[in-house]
Amino acid sequence: MDATDFAALAARLPRGVRFGTSSWTYPGWCGLVYSSPYPKTRPSAPLLGQYARFPLFGTVGIDSSFYRPLEQETLREYAAELPPGFPCVSKVWDRITVHTFGRHEKLHSGEPNPDFLNAALFEDEVLGPMREHFSQNTGPFVFELQAIPRSARLSAGGFADTLDTFLGALPRDAQYAIELRNAEYLSEAYFAVLREHDVAHAFNSWTRMPSIGEQLDREDAITAPFVVARALMAPGHTYEDSVDAFAPFDRIQVPRPDVRADLLRLIKAALGRGLGIYVLVNNRLEGNSPLTIAALAGMLVEESDAQ
Repeated sequence: MDATDFAALAARLPRGVRFGTSSWTYPGWCGLVYSSPYPKTRPSAPLLGQYARFPLFGTVGIDSSFYRPLEQETLREYAAELPPGFPCVSKVWDRITVHTFGRHEKLHSGEPNPDFLNAALFEDEVLGPMREHFSQNTGPFVFELQAIPRSARLSAGGFADTLDTFLGALPRDAQYAIELRNAEYLSEAYFAVLREHDVAHAFNSWTRMPSIGEQLDREDAITAPFVVARALMAPGHTYEDSVDAFAPFDRIQVPRPDVRADLLRLIKAALGRGLGIYVLVNNRLEGNSPLTIAALAGMLVEESDAQ
């Protein structure tokens, strides 16, 4: 497919479907997403402008914000590259989403994180700067909650109660999604808490989580006035294995028809409820997320035409 084909396909997508990728700085996308040579220094902001002009993209995942809040200068640079109204799905700083410090925190490994689900810290360090410098491009915030160890002795009910308190303390003028890494927390109480606060469950394809289809099959799993999906990698596959197998991410190497089918089910479920949906695809799912998105878009259009 060439640029004309992508544009024609994008024009036929149902309104309310926003496809995008997890991050965007990949040399393997040159000639597909990027028309100019890959820059050697500070590539992030200029590449974002080219990314936003790719016809099939209606959103983007900002993953770097997981490691530290974005600086004011970076937010202003990103905003200058994006058209107003192009919403970004931002991962929230891991200082807020990690329950127990891992081995990389040598001084605190195995200790509880005192800032886990700290609403005031989120508002001060994450939401505040976004409001001030990125308001025209702020989409949902994804709280990717890292796997909580069994040693924490946090039951599904206790987790739901903790989440309820946290969500109740968040400002109501932003969109939020919760992404779990503990399958046992996909409880009725969890989904009830999300519905109470109009917060989305982030449907995710990840190593140790049930498939997106299995998550969708949970009762009332769509909990907010919008839907978020993140197809990161196929269940059972690790980050390291996927990077080794798929780099430099310049082509689809292993199609995942099961994940594609689940995503299409979820998109149709959202549209059937009159809801918008953000669908983020990672290179580590099949090898090249823009081409995976093109395949999904083609399947969606074909099914719409057949009805």
